[in-house]
Amino acid sequence: MPVDARTHDEINEYHKRQSAADQAICARLRTEIDALLPDSQSKIWHAHPVWFLDGNPIVGYSRPKDGVRLMFWSGKGFDEEGLEGTGKFKDASVRYTD
Repeated sequence: MPVDARTHDEINEYHKRQSAADQAICARLRTEIDALLPDSQSKIWHAHPVWFLDGNPIVGYSRPKDGVRLMFWSGKGFDEEGLEGTGKFKDASVRYTD
């Protein structure tokens, strides 16, 4: 699926607003997500990069105070060490600081 140039630029701008260390984390996450979800569509959604399949949010990341947070919308059902459920929905996340 071709990458929308506007979306690509918006995500690049998001990365540029991060510290150098966080830019590296975001770039690595983006590379991994793009490789593993080649049929997804990505965009800035609620001010953060998010990837969608069939219009449904699947994975995204943001920068709260304590590191870059990688979030999976249905992540509570995953059996992955370090992935923590958040909130009342089925989402789960992990935080990266390097």
